[in-house]
Amino acid sequence: MSSFRNSIGALTLLALAGTAWAQAGANPAYSGIGRAATPKEVQAWDIDVRPDFKGLPAGSGSVAKGMEVWEGKCASCHGIFGESNEIFSPLVGGTTKEDVKTGRVARLNDRSFPGRTTLMKVSNVSTLWDYINRAMPWNAPKSLSVEEVYAVTAYLLNMGEVLPESFVLSDKNIAQVQGLLPNRNGKTTDHGLWPGKGMGNGGKPDVVAKACMTNCEAEPKLASFLPDFARNAHGNLAEQNRLVGAQRGADTTRPAGATPAAVPLSAPAPAAAAGNAAAVALAGKHTCTACHGMDNKIVGPGFTEIAKKYAGRADAEAYLAGKIKAGGQGVWGAIPMPAQALPEADARTLAQWLAAGARK
Repeated sequence: MSSFRNSIGALTLLALAGTAWAQAGANPAYSGIGRAATPKEVQAWDIDVRPDFKGLPAGSGSVAKGMEVWEGKCASCHGIFGESNEIFSPLVGGTTKEDVKTGRVARLNDRSFPGRTTLMKVSNVSTLWDYINRAMPWNAPKSLSVEEVYAVTAYLLNMGEVLPESFVLSDKNIAQVQGLLPNRNGKTTDHGLWPGKGMGNGGKPDVVAKACMTNCEAEPKLASFLPDFARNAHGNLAEQNRLVGAQRGADTTRPAGATPAAVPLSAPAPAAAAGNAAAVALAGKHTCTACHGMDNKIVGPGFTEIAKKYAGRADAEAYLAGKIKAGGQGVWGAIPMPAQALPEADARTLAQWLAAGARK
C-alpha cells in the first residue's frame, strides 16, 4: 500500500512539475521551476511507428536471425511456428498466396473457419513492428534490439508465406513489404467512428436505430435450466453448498417448475402438540439445541429453517433421519455436522417432527 501511495505521489509531482514548467514560459512567477526534456528523454518515450513509417528507426534484420530470436525468446508463448501454445491466440495461419495478391483475406468472411489469426487481421506492417518493439517479449518488454525487431517481424511474415527465407527486412524496403501484407486492403474508413470527409463518409454513423415507443416486444427473460434427463444426475443441487450469494441451486429431485408445498399455518391438534413437545425434549436431550436454535441459526440452521427447506418432499422423514444419524457437510455451509449416536427411534421421531414443520 505504501508503494502504491509513493507511486501516486510521484505521478502527482510529475504532473505538477509539467504544469509549472508549461506556465513558466507565460508567467514569470514560475521562472526557475522545471526544465525542457532532453532529446534523449524525448526519444525514450517517442517510440511509436506510424502507418506511413514515420518514427521507424534505421536498421535491418534477416529472416534467419529472426528464427534464432524467435526460438529463444518468442516460441515459449507463441509456439515454434506461430501456432501458439495454451494461452495466446495463433499468430500465423488462415492466409493464402491469393490473399497476398489481393490484399484481402478471404477466410475472414468464412464463418466455418475456426479462428482469426494475427496475420489474417493486421493491415499494417508498422503495427507488427511497433508492438513487437514496445511490448515483446512479455517478460522483458522493450529489451529487443532494433535488429532483433526487424528480424522477428521478417520471420513472422516468412512463417505466413509472405516473405522468402532469404529476405532481409529494413527501413529501406518495409514500404514494399506493406504491399504484400495479406489483409492490407481489409480495413475501411467508411464509418462514423471519426468525423470529417477525410475519414471516408463524412462521419455518417454506420448503425441507424430508432427507439421503439409503442407496441414494443416484451424483454425476454433469460434463465438457465436443466433438461429432464440431467436432473439429479449429480445429486440434489439444492443441497450442495453455494458459497456466493443467495442462490442455493434448484431442487433437482422435483420436476422443473414444481414448487414445494407450503407449510400449513393452522394450529396443530392436541395430539400433534404433545408429539411436538416430545420432539423438542428429544432435541434437548441429545444436545441438538447446542448447534440449532428453534427459529435461529447457532452453528447450524434453525429447526424451522430445516423444516421449510424440506417441506413437501415425499421422502423428507427418511432423508432427515439418515442425515441425523450420518451427519454431513456442505448442505448448509462448510461447518460439518458430526454423526449422532442416538437410538433409531429417536432419530425417526426428530425427523418426523422436522418434516411436519418443527412446531413447538
